[in-house]
Amino acid sequence: MKNIHDIAQMAGVSKSTVSRYLNGGSISEKTRLKIDRIVEETGYKPNQFAQSLKAKHTQMMGVIIPRLSSFASSETLNGIETYLREKDYQTIIVNTDLSREREIQALYTLAKNKVDGILLFATELTEAHVAAIEIIDVPVILIGQSHQGIHAIVQNDYEAGKTVGQYLGHRGFSHIAYLGVSTADKAVGIHRKNGVVDGLAMHGVRPDIYETTFKLQDAHLHAKELVNRYEAVICATDNIALGTLKAAYDKELNVPSDLSIIGFGGYDTTSIVTPMITTIQFPYQQTGRLAAESILKLINHQTIAPLQRMSFSLLEKESVDNKNNKE
Repeated sequence: MKNIHDIAQMAGVSKSTVSRYLNGGSISEKTRLKIDRIVEETGYKPNQFAQSLKAKHTQMMGVIIPRLSSFASSETLNGIETYLREKDYQTIIVNTDLSREREIQALYTLAKNKVDGILLFATELTEAHVAAIEIIDVPVILIGQSHQGIHAIVQNDYEAGKTVGQYLGHRGFSHIAYLGVSTADKAVGIHRKNGVVDGLAMHGVRPDIYETTFKLQDAHLHAKELVNRYEAVICATDNIALGTLKAAYDKELNVPSDLSIIGFGGYDTTSIVTPMITTIQFPYQQTGRLAAESILKLINHQTIAPLQRMSFSLLEKESVDNKNNKE
């Protein structure tokens, strides 16, 4: 395998000249063309790590993720890692298991390890998070949450919620429960819920609001207390929808004739259960790719929008009845 010394000898130039060539420095056009030809003929690839040190970039990107078991997180991470690999970046993943303290510590640790940038999957953004981001002086983009003064990429939670509210209202439902999550998560716990409430309000319907966690098991236990009392349950995530479907089975309810269920996320599992669950599909892989593209732009001192919102689509499947079609 050729090294920089070999390339210099073949070109009849010094190693420092080849180094300037590799780092975009000033050399004559004649010399540049000569080295171009030799690099192409030999298939020479420079040592990325050594090159990055000279350029004051490590070609390493930090990603802080709340839990690897989440479909949304893993799909977004896939989009991030695939794009960064194409750009010769190594991805350092920190799984915090939904711990705010670990998230904050990870910001400092990644910065100490000289990552070029950090992508933070934020579930809750505290003053300590914001302080850490200001102190570390490393480009950071939030994924899933937004905060004034920090670049962020979010799903369009409010409009998605409003679409679901209008959808059920249009189909004639009036006795509806919303099974959401803590308002500490602003995106899902507040914006998504507010969208549902406003969408239903356009049809003169007000849902009863309940709260659970993101865990399927917790959603199942909470839903068992609700499913006998409502025509429909709107679930803040597909995991909660799956827990609600299990609760309906436990109570021997038929979905959708006895109970309609709708979720958010577009998880693969919603298509392998019976009935398949109607859901809002978010573009998680595209979100990851956009996040990776955007953080590289920040690292290279390019301008990006402070807040970028993704699109969504409603996937109509089998879990929602149409009350207007019943006699």
